[in-house]
Amino acid sequence: MPAAQPHPVVDFCAIDFGTSNSAIALPAGPGQVRLVAVEAGQPTMPTSVFYTMEGQPVHGEPRCLYGRAALAAYVEGMDGRLMRSMKSVLGSSLIEQGTDVGGGRSVKFIDVIAGYLRHLKALAEAEAGTTITRAVLGRPVFFVDGEPERDAQAQAALEAAARQVGFNEVSFQFEPIAAALDYEATVDHEQLVLVADIGGGTSDFSVVRVGPGRSARVERGDDILASHGVHVAGTDFDRHVELTAILPLAGFKARGPKPVEREVPSKVYFDLATWHLINTVYTPQRVMELRSMKKFYADLTLHTRLMAIVDERLGHSLMAMAEEAKIAVAEGRDAPIDLFEVERGLTAVLGESQAMGAIENDLERIVQAGVQTVRLAGVKPEKIEAVYLTGGSTGLAPLATRIAAPFKKARTVRGDRLASVAQGLGLHAQRVFR
Repeated sequence: MPAAQPHPVVDFCAIDFGTSNSAIALPAGPGQVRLVAVEAGQPTMPTSVFYTMEGQPVHGEPRCLYGRAALAAYVEGMDGRLMRSMKSVLGSSLIEQGTDVGGGRSVKFIDVIAGYLRHLKALAEAEAGTTITRAVLGRPVFFVDGEPERDAQAQAALEAAARQVGFNEVSFQFEPIAAALDYEATVDHEQLVLVADIGGGTSDFSVVRVGPGRSARVERGDDILASHGVHVAGTDFDRHVELTAILPLAGFKARGPKPVEREVPSKVYFDLATWHLINTVYTPQRVMELRSMKKFYADLTLHTRLMAIVDERLGHSLMAMAEEAKIAVAEGRDAPIDLFEVERGLTAVLGESQAMGAIENDLERIVQAGVQTVRLAGVKPEKIEAVYLTGGSTGLAPLATRIAAPFKKARTVRGDRLASVAQGLGLHAQRVFR
């Protein structure tokens, strides 16, 4: 039996620095890439940094946690500062400004991004067993819509951060092109594909021209005929599911005592269903305010459950339950939700009609964004030969079906939901650096 061939020694990688999640690809032979296990054996990690006050050195660089560890520290209430969605700062005046990370320390946003890239680079080098000095980074078609100067500044800032951590050569490729490279390898003629990247926070569409005669080209910008998107995606679905199936059991949309029967204040429920606002509900002043709301409830059991959620800090746990229930329903089964942490014996059930009703408005906005993208490309829907789906939220079968429905002649192609962009960037890196 022949010995296994070792991975080639290389000094380049590809990085998908995403708004929600990031990934790294290394070459694994001609036309092949391998994804680095960046955290807990997973090929992706949340684009999150947590500056912790615990064990912080008096001098030197602030101590950081990354990815899932960063999110866990924040959810558990560790003293520090969580940074997420750093990519959205690119192209803004904030990039060179400092932000407080606790303990009287301030860090520039550009250095937050650089620190995260440094962490990714170290992971890639540990996997490759060598120093990596060259990189391809993904970029959206537009960092900033309608402002070319700021868009150029955004790419320049990301390149500066990459060079700051030791990448001597930096190249960029558009994310929809990277996603389409996987599909392009299977086609035998030139065609148009609608790339649908549905993530946690945004739903992005691009009409891309692919074909065997184009696959070897390094510059592919003119193959993107149009791009468009909406700030609606998976986390919005989770919020609506939680507000529909879980939080009514703790008083959402409940009524007050007779004779007025006014609806109880709803802000706390929207905050509990919004990831980055959940911890604001746990502040001492807010807790006192919520305790004083008892008089607004006709059914005091509902207020008792609300306070159990707050006192036990169950907000993020409930959001996770909503996401799991959403996925179960998308797979074709009713989803029981066990709320024993709130109250012994308390349960909810999310059914398909209830779930689809909760997210219908968001689904339609996403579908129409895809239709609008094709319209902006100046082509008729029947000219789209494939709808290529990527992004974590495309695992929802009803969403995928709805996105593809307007394009009757198109085949639906599913890429790697979490890593197709990184894989495509890795293929592009081979063409750039070899």
